Amino acid sequence: MKNAQINVPRLVRIKAGALQRLGLYLARSRLTPAALFHSEGMLPSILDAVRQSLRDQRITPALLCEVQEASVEEAVRLRSAVPSSCKALIGVGGGKALDVAKYAASLAGMPYFAAPTSVSNDGFCSPQASLTLEGKRQAIPTGPPEAVVVDLTVCQRAPLPLWHSGVGDLCSKFTAVSDWKLAFYRRGDPVNDLAALISDASVFQFMANPVSDEEGIRLLATALMLNGVAMEIAGSSRPSSGSEHLISHALDMTGARPRLHGLQTGTAAYLVSSLQGGSHHRKIGELFARTGFWDSVRKQPFSKEEWRIAVERAPSVKEDFYTILSERDAWPEFARMIARDPALIGCFD
Repeated sequence: MKNAQINVPRLVRIKAGALQRLGLYLARSRLTPAALFHSEGMLPSILDAVRQSLRDQRITPALLCEVQEASVEEAVRLRSAVPSSCKALIGVGGGKALDVAKYAASLAGMPYFAAPTSVSNDGFCSPQASLTLEGKRQAIPTGPPEAVVVDLTVCQRAPLPLWHSGVGDLCSKFTAVSDWKLAFYRRGDPVNDLAALISDASVFQFMANPVSDEEGIRLLATALMLNGVAMEIAGSSRPSSGSEHLISHALDMTGARPRLHGLQTGTAAYLVSSLQGGSHHRKIGELFARTGFWDSVRKQPFSKEEWRIAVERAPSVKEDFYTILSERDAWPEFARMIARDPALIGCFD
C-alpha cells in the first residue's frame, strides 16, 4: 500500500447545470485547448451543452472524438490523434468514454476532467481504467482525475436502471471491506483503516436519502466519488472491490449477456453478504427494497446457469486476491437463496 503523497481531484463540482460551466472550469484552470472524448450515441442536447460551455469561454476543442469501444487499442488510437498543443482531456458520458479518456490522458501525461452523465458506478473517479486488451478485460492504473464535474440535472434524467446500478455498486463496498478485513485475519494482508472507513461511510451517507431526486443523486455521486479516493489512498481496489466484483468480472468473461456493472455487483453483494454474516445483508436488502433495485434486475432476469459458472470461476479471476469465496464453495448456498429468498423472485431464470 502507498505511504507517499496521494493524488485526489483538485476540482469537484457536483451540482445542477455543472456541464454548462465546464468551459469556465477549464478556463479558470488554464487548461486550454482541450480534447473532448464523448460516448457513442450521446444525446445531442448533452453534447450541445458541453460545446456551448466551451464557446462561451472562446474555447475551441483541440479534438472531438466519439469513443466506440472500451479498449486499450481505442485509447492508444485516439491518444495518437491528440494534438501536441492540447493541455487536458475531457471525458463526457458513460464508463466507456470515461475510461478511454482517462487512460489516454494517462498515456499523454495530461490532466483529465471526468464528466459522467449518470451515476451508474464509481469508475468516474477511480485511479484505474477498465479496458479490454486483445479482448481481455483489465484494470489498468491511471491515477484519479484532475477534476470531477457531475451535472445533477443530466444525471437525474438518465434511465432509472443506471441509478439502480450506482446503488448496487455502492452497496458492494460493504462486502468489499469485509473481504479486505478477512484477508487481513487469514493472511495478514495490510488494511488501510482510513480507506476502509471512507468506503463504509460512503454507503451510510447515501442511506440518509436513498431516492433518485436531485439531493439523492448528489449523495450517490459524492459517495461513489469518495470510493475512488479511497482506492487511491489504499493504493489498490480493495476498499471498493471484493468477491462481488470477482463474480461480476467472471460474468463479463463467461456470460452471453453482460448486464450493467452495478446490477451485477449489487446482486452479488446481496448474496455474498449472507455468507459473511453480520448486519450488512439486512442493510443491503432494506436499501434495495427502498430504492426498487430489484425492479431493474427483473426487467432482464439473470441466467441462473451463467451465475453458477461465474461463481465457480470467480476465485481464480484475480491472482492472490483473498475473499470469502477462497474459503468455500459458495454456489450451493447461493442456489438455495435464489430459490427461497422472496427478494430474488423473478431475478433469475
